[in-house]
Amino acid sequence: MVKSKYQKKDSPTRSILKAISWRIIASGATFTIIYVIAKYSTHKTSSNAFQLASAAAGVDVVAKLVLYYFHERLWTNIYWGKYWTRKAWRRKYRDMHRKLEKSKAHQKD
Repeated sequence: MVKSKYQKKDSPTRSILKAISWRIIASGATFTIIYVIAKYSTHKTSSNAFQLASAAAGVDVVAKLVLYYFHERLWTNIYWGKYWTRKAWRRKYRDMHRKLEKSKAHQKD
């Protein structure tokens, strides 16, 4: 596959860092929700609710970090909607026609 100057992808390292930062936020939310539900709906002690929320958040971090990384890597290979602007399309169109004109001129020689 020939990469043009218009095609840009996130690096795997960037995908990993995005996944980790998101997991910190999302797992904090998961922990809080489970703690509140366990504490106030089931009338568990604070210690038991904390243990349950910690276990759930721990599993959540690992599972969703892996899933998010693969999801991100799939989407980084999809160019649709990434950075095409009106000017980029015009430039791509002109470049394509210049190449066609050059190949036609070369064929005539």
